[in-house]
Amino acid sequence: MLNSIKISSTEQASNSLSKYSPRLYNKDLAPTREQNWSWYNIFSFWMSDVHSMGGYVVAASLFTLGLTSWQVIICLILGIYIVQICANLIAKPSYISGVPYAVISRQAFGVFGANIPAIIRGLIAFTWYGIQTYLASNALMLVLLKFFPSFNSMTQSSWLGLSIFGWFCFGIIWFLQFIVFWHGINVIKNFIDVSGPAVYLVMLILACWILYKTGFNRISFFLASKNLSIYEQFWQMITAIALIVSYFSGPILNFGDFSRYGKSMREINRGNYWGLPFNFLFFSIITVIIVSGTQSLFGRMITDPIETVSLIGNDLTITLALLTIITATIGINIVANFVSSAFDFSNCFPQKISFRTGGMISAVGSVILTPWNLFQSAELIHYTLDILSSFIGPLFGILVADFYFIKHGKVIIDDLFNATPKGQYWYYEGFNLKAIATLIPSVGVCLLINFIPLLQIVANFSWFIGVIISITFYYWLATKEETNIKCSDKY
Repeated sequence: MLNSIKISSTEQASNSLSKYSPRLYNKDLAPTREQNWSWYNIFSFWMSDVHSMGGYVVAASLFTLGLTSWQVIICLILGIYIVQICANLIAKPSYISGVPYAVISRQAFGVFGANIPAIIRGLIAFTWYGIQTYLASNALMLVLLKFFPSFNSMTQSSWLGLSIFGWFCFGIIWFLQFIVFWHGINVIKNFIDVSGPAVYLVMLILACWILYKTGFNRISFFLASKNLSIYEQFWQMITAIALIVSYFSGPILNFGDFSRYGKSMREINRGNYWGLPFNFLFFSIITVIIVSGTQSLFGRMITDPIETVSLIGNDLTITLALLTIITATIGINIVANFVSSAFDFSNCFPQKISFRTGGMISAVGSVILTPWNLFQSAELIHYTLDILSSFIGPLFGILVADFYFIKHGKVIIDDLFNATPKGQYWYYEGFNLKAIATLIPSVGVCLLINFIPLLQIVANFSWFIGVIISITFYYWLATKEETNIKCSDKY
């Protein structure tokens, strides 16, 4: 029944294009007619995200908190279950309406107010786009230096924090990603269907190689970088769970960019299950085996997968492994960051900024950001996650509260593109002041936590704090007006 309602609504919206305001509409933002993504496509999306360079680096960085191997596994699994629940929640409104995150945000923020969350997510997207591009370019640089050691001379000097050869490799990855993106969403879908499983195979082979070299009896699930008390271990486990959710908070927020193509909510939920908790269990075990094995094999704990691969010794093996990792990182970078920012920037000026133009803005912005300065150490990685999640948490909370508690799971598709006071989502001059009034203090509180030394003990929980504050405050503001209206009608 739900499917028939959804399809008829989408067809009705497609037949009403003449009613759509050009200030809000272009063909990329319109309700899609191609809802043909199966659970496997969703599964591949998450597989690429999990097995990217950034995913491994963040997961491995949890060892720096002083946790043992088995504690890291537990934290990764619990964190990813929270991610799955949140992804299912954010998927539904875009699936019902067939529109991306930026457009569905009009329901909560107003048809013009939605530009605020769109710009915020767009800026965060190209931040992550730059970071993932940098990580992939590092792997490419290692491959090239293996076969062309004369290039070492180009790594001695730097400009804006990156060597000349580093800029060259960054430019190659930057260009390859843009080529894939330029060919559209169907090519992107096919690309991640291959890249996700490919890197899974490489990581599995790497884990098997380490087991072969060390023996299973030398893989310690009690390995830790620090000696912590029971209380400290518990606190660091809670912190690790929060960091995992923070890492995935960006893809969660704009998951509607992909759930809009889903065949059904059942397919989407199934893809989320296999792509997140089930897939992440294997990823967690593989990560722990690799990191623990490096301690036995090389005498120190190595959390950088590029460094681990480079120590294998066989040039051909190293090259194949790194190229596969590069491919997977390119895949998730495109879907999680390039696509998101393309829709987000297009939403601001639909008639002047197309999907492709929006992606180009993100690509250029990622270079200006110099992302290599944001991901140089485990501590800096965690700090970057905390700052970005300070914005993402409140946005997620407002969207969820509005759709499930205020709008009761309903979307009026035509009014998402209606730039007149007659539209349901017009509010005040196209802006929902309640959503904006909720967003500003919610983000402000989270940022204060990160910048005030005394409060930094809870900085890793910025996403959760932002979600709780925004849901509570927005619900109170929205229901307060309804209560006042009812009281005035009564008297």
